[in-house]
Amino acid sequence: MLKAIQMKYLFYILALVSGFGSALGLPAEPVQLGNEVLANSSFKILQGKRVGLLTNPSGVNRNLETTIDVLRAAKDVQLVALFGPEHGIYGDVSAGDKVHSSVDKHTGLAVHSLYPKHKPTPAMLKDLDALVYDLQDTGCRSYTFITTMGLAMEACGEAGVEFIVLDRPNPLGGLRVEGNLAAEKFRSAVSQWEVPYVYGLTCGELARMINGEGWIKMPCKLTVVPLKNWQRSMTWKDTGLPWVPTSPHVPHGDSPLFQVATGMIGELGDTNVSIGIGYTLPFECVAAPGVDRHQLAAALNRYQLPGVRFQPLSYKPFYGPFQGEEVAGVQIYFTDAAQAPLTAINFYAIEALRKVAGLDVFAKAVATKRGFGMFDKVNGSDQPRQRLQAGQTAADIVASWKNDEEKFRDRSKKYRLY
Repeated sequence: MLKAIQMKYLFYILALVSGFGSALGLPAEPVQLGNEVLANSSFKILQGKRVGLLTNPSGVNRNLETTIDVLRAAKDVQLVALFGPEHGIYGDVSAGDKVHSSVDKHTGLAVHSLYPKHKPTPAMLKDLDALVYDLQDTGCRSYTFITTMGLAMEACGEAGVEFIVLDRPNPLGGLRVEGNLAAEKFRSAVSQWEVPYVYGLTCGELARMINGEGWIKMPCKLTVVPLKNWQRSMTWKDTGLPWVPTSPHVPHGDSPLFQVATGMIGELGDTNVSIGIGYTLPFECVAAPGVDRHQLAAALNRYQLPGVRFQPLSYKPFYGPFQGEEVAGVQIYFTDAAQAPLTAINFYAIEALRKVAGLDVFAKAVATKRGFGMFDKVNGSDQPRQRLQAGQTAADIVASWKNDEEKFRDRSKKYRLY
């Protein structure tokens, strides 16, 4: 009888704790990464295979064990080569700098560079049975990891090598879709696929779409090791997983939110507007010399964009074109990130800078010989810039994306895994 009463109270306590967890927004069961699901299966799909691994420091499990070390220790798995995307396998190469092929001192394995060319050569894939992909991206079209993924899939299709994606959460969640589709004319490493700027798919789902839509010359034999217990409504903080910087200026789990919100502005040149790179707040600011920070904050807050507030600040960057020079503007705060229109912030900020400070970012980009070629490439089109230059409002530009966003939501549904 006593034992039965004890069990009753134990069940009551467990239910109470579970209720608190749900109230706090924690997943009922821990999110398992693709690399953890693979390990729990005793690496069955890799046994007896010669394997290459495309990864960087973000390729870890929840215990911060690298997939490099895990695969090296796995029974009957031969890890024979590493492949490095932009920033390299250790994430220590600056954005845009060439990654060199080498021999990794830690493991003694060959490291093949996939930046800036992205696509493995036949020689790199020779003697491989499978190429495994374990990279955390940011859920943004301009992040080059997804370009590298798709072109590596194409190379594997041509070489008859299996491509295996160890799936990872989209840190922006799986519900957010923002921006126009990338136009064919503006395809590049920062807009390689016909997806919106924010596409709302995991890397495994995107790989399925790249293969299924015929976006690569030769489809590959694709295997996706799925996540467990991930839900589309989850942003990174909801997963309970540790964040390892995916690149030097994406240091925290909420950094992808800010990267989307100001990354386009950054492509106009850091002699134009500071977005916090070179200071302690990468992607979290919009500032320039001579701007009245209070007026800019007031102008941006008058838009009443949901889920975001703009606070006045000034700072002196530690390095870069504004090194030691005071810039003033706003710091971005997300009060409800799920509701905030991330991509739109770029355009409202450009509009507000012109109204408040008389700063025409496009004219200045031309004057400083930066131009706006990268801005157009990242947008996947020159239409947003041309519309802004012609006097259309940021609200008009954001509204113009609606058809592309709906079209993509419908087209991508069949590739969803969750």
